[in-house]
Amino acid sequence: MRRAVISTFRTARRSALRKVISKGPLFHRPAVEHALRPFHTTAARRYSNTRQAAFMQLPRTPVAIVGAISAVTAYYSLKGPSLQPQSPEQVRSLTTDAPTASPTPPVTTHDRKALVVDNDQFFTGQIVGDGPLAKDTDDRGRKVLEMLSPDQATERLRKNEQSYLVGRGKGVVRYDVVQLPSNDPIEDDHAEKIVEVPSSVAATDNGAPSSDWMFWGVFDGHSGWTTSAKLRQVLISFAARELNTTYKAAISNTKSPFPDPASIDAALKSAFVKLDNEICIESVDKVFKNPSKRLGAELLAPALSGSCALLSFYDSRSKTLRVACTGDSRAVLGRKNGKTGKWFATPLSEDQTGSNPNEEARMRAEHPGEPQVIYRGRVLGNLEPTRAFGDAAYKWSKEVQDQIRKHFFGRSPNQLLKTPPYVTAEPVVTTTKIEPSKGDFVVLATDGLWEMLTNEEVVGLVGQWVEAQNNGSSPAKSSGTAWLTSWFNSSSPSTGLPVEKGGNMDKTGKVTAENKDAGAPIRQQQWQIPDANSHSRFVVEDKNVATHLVRNAMGGKDRDMVSALLTLPSPYSRRYRDDLTVEVIFFGEGESDGVVRVNEEASSQSNGEPKAKL
Repeated sequence: MRRAVISTFRTARRSALRKVISKGPLFHRPAVEHALRPFHTTAARRYSNTRQAAFMQLPRTPVAIVGAISAVTAYYSLKGPSLQPQSPEQVRSLTTDAPTASPTPPVTTHDRKALVVDNDQFFTGQIVGDGPLAKDTDDRGRKVLEMLSPDQATERLRKNEQSYLVGRGKGVVRYDVVQLPSNDPIEDDHAEKIVEVPSSVAATDNGAPSSDWMFWGVFDGHSGWTTSAKLRQVLISFAARELNTTYKAAISNTKSPFPDPASIDAALKSAFVKLDNEICIESVDKVFKNPSKRLGAELLAPALSGSCALLSFYDSRSKTLRVACTGDSRAVLGRKNGKTGKWFATPLSEDQTGSNPNEEARMRAEHPGEPQVIYRGRVLGNLEPTRAFGDAAYKWSKEVQDQIRKHFFGRSPNQLLKTPPYVTAEPVVTTTKIEPSKGDFVVLATDGLWEMLTNEEVVGLVGQWVEAQNNGSSPAKSSGTAWLTSWFNSSSPSTGLPVEKGGNMDKTGKVTAENKDAGAPIRQQQWQIPDANSHSRFVVEDKNVATHLVRNAMGGKDRDMVSALLTLPSPYSRRYRDDLTVEVIFFGEGESDGVVRVNEEASSQSNGEPKAKL
């Protein structure tokens, strides 16, 4: 038998953050809706009754995933009783099933690497030989699999990427989106929609015939994917209806035909609360009136799981961007400093978790006499986000939960549950004036990205990508990025990330006395990246800027790290990274032909030819 040898050179400690469960990749492209036509909802395709796994904390002294190759090469055997390091005199080999005519070790013809995954760590090493691995586990049950090559890793990174060129002439020129699962199925989801609003619905300036309402949303599910799927289907339609009512009411106002900012914020908050009420309250009334386990599974699944939601709403008339945040997904604005030529990062949302002092104070004020309402940074010691859709276990009374468990399914109520609801879906809304002529951009992402990169790194990476397009140093610059030249004159690429320094931001986007020395994001700490503070670890290889962010979050120039993290299958991968959904919206003064086109060079063709939305 031809043999393959695994040479170990790195290890990593295990850590899982919150939300260790399963999601569903429901990828949909946006559409331009005319005159607020009715929105349609399709039923979720399937439901999950996966229980939420116990939360695990990051070890205080994690061992690095990435480090220098050890001077002493260790070898592992799948035939021996254990997978322990061997001395050079005790070298064993990993067997492949390809035959060999000679006992002489074969010459390596391909740069093949393997992963050996243990419960608390994994090892990467070299495979010698051309045959496939004979076994996928060793005698101690540890997972053994061949690591993706850099080309295969790139293919996986780009599998779900999509890019759109927006020729509406309303201040948005392009947006890119990508998803990368860690859970199986993925629990993240997203939605986008462009609504053309005639003057009969909302007043416009200078007699313009219409304006655009543009929506982008990312949804980070937990305890299953059904809640995030529900948000993808209907949240934007709920928001559009509430905004429609608010804008129409303002037209009859003789003082101003435009609604005041507080009314618009209230409309978005109302949309979120009404949808969550439908998910958690109306669903219970319906199943009790018509008790059926099949109906219960359909209606209650989005209530039993949960999801954070980040919805951005851009009004092309006022050039105003509102971001409604429920949970800990995050939006960050990138804006260029005309004097320095660098970008600076401005957080447009605040992470709403039990670790946020503002949220903790709110929760304690709403539930006096309950010292464990926030315990170890979590709601009732268990749930990290303090605001979320679904998560009915923190909203229903014990009596309701007992009835549902008795007649349908579910878990026993949390023993600390006294005065529900503890979790709300009401968002915090921020308002930002966009300057399309200056090339503003916004990054929306679930917390899987922010565990890996700081706000400044994300904005700097987008700036780096933009510079690469302008200077023709990116792969195959084409018409898909021609609009970038209207932003600024070409200049020499920056030696580092072109971003202003303002301190390392924590998950709330603020620098405080407590976190100013906290260092890198939690995953960088877990991986113990030796040059975490160096921008030299980043690379520009992708035409889709969202994919560019994910690649650099996973290791950037360190191709072994990128390949290893992408090779790890679920559930092992969840110990080292979360599901990722990233959207980047570019504002600018683009062409106005009324068409939204697929940017094919930055869009995946794996699921068939993408179609532009009209």
